[in-house]
Amino acid sequence: MMVAAIEAVLSIDLGAIVGNWRRLVAAHGAPCAGVLKADGYGLGAAPVGRALAAAGCRHFFVAHLAEGLALRAALGPGPLVAVLNGFGAGADGAAGLTPVLNSLADVAAHQGRPGILQLDTGMARLGVPPAEWGQLAGLAPLLLMTHLASADRPDHPLNAMQAGRFAAASTGFPGVATSLAASSGIFLGPGFASDLARPGAALYGLNPTPGLPNPMLPVVRLEAPVLQLREIPPGTPVGYGATWVAERPTRVATVAAGYADGYPRALSGKAIASFQGQPVPLIGRVSMDLTTFDVTDLPGLRPGDALTLIGPGCTPDELAERAGTIGYEILTSLGARYRRQYQPA
Repeated sequence: MMVAAIEAVLSIDLGAIVGNWRRLVAAHGAPCAGVLKADGYGLGAAPVGRALAAAGCRHFFVAHLAEGLALRAALGPGPLVAVLNGFGAGADGAAGLTPVLNSLADVAAHQGRPGILQLDTGMARLGVPPAEWGQLAGLAPLLLMTHLASADRPDHPLNAMQAGRFAAASTGFPGVATSLAASSGIFLGPGFASDLARPGAALYGLNPTPGLPNPMLPVVRLEAPVLQLREIPPGTPVGYGATWVAERPTRVATVAAGYADGYPRALSGKAIASFQGQPVPLIGRVSMDLTTFDVTDLPGLRPGDALTLIGPGCTPDELAERAGTIGYEILTSLGARYRRQYQPA
């Protein structure tokens, strides 16, 4: 007799991802790529890429060569697949990929091969620095790009400074398409428009306009089954370190998810899950495979029922705020042990 697996389920709404891409195209007023690095921000680059390609997305970005090779295999020929970190001129199997050229050495290594040129306009990370731009005369890349360092802070002076530097540099590349904004940059206004935006986080439902209502559709839902319920009297500690002690007769639910699954230990004593729309506070410490919640006010809850760890009322952005991090880290840390369930586009 087969025994049913007891596992947490991560639901990913491909229709919402496509819907977010269309919203971003409308907000940008020009084409948008799909950034699928880190396995589509933890949600699956192959299924997400195929859904976006079917909807009309023709440009994709990943970080590493291996990611590019896997995505090309998933998408087949046609869409552009660019590798943000670049790759060596003789990289095996890279013929169907487009390198991002981040230095003069990259430009020299890929002479005669189409590439995307990245200029560093103020982030001091990847890209050709301004002192070397004069050595790029006569280069005709497929695309000229830069990356905004503070786009999630609309009032930061670096945004306008970077846009101005990029606009000035673009005049040295007549006829070459440009790419300036990523997710948050799309919402900075017409001064940040370009021929191609490169949204990542916003595709997956993270808020590109911090401090304002999220214009994106929710994409992920994480539900973890209750393995065990127990009644404890006042004065009983729960979890490692006895950091939480019951002040009343308490019903404790232990669920099958922990920091090994990307549910951060920093959420210990801070997170709120939900059950049928009712909030459920996390008590004690998040451990490797298990987390405990106070379900005293949910008498109908039974073993095998699932608590929603990510969903309405506990979005990735809200969890990130409680954990002292960002929604990007919440999504990209989602573990391989979750059973992924895709809702079609």
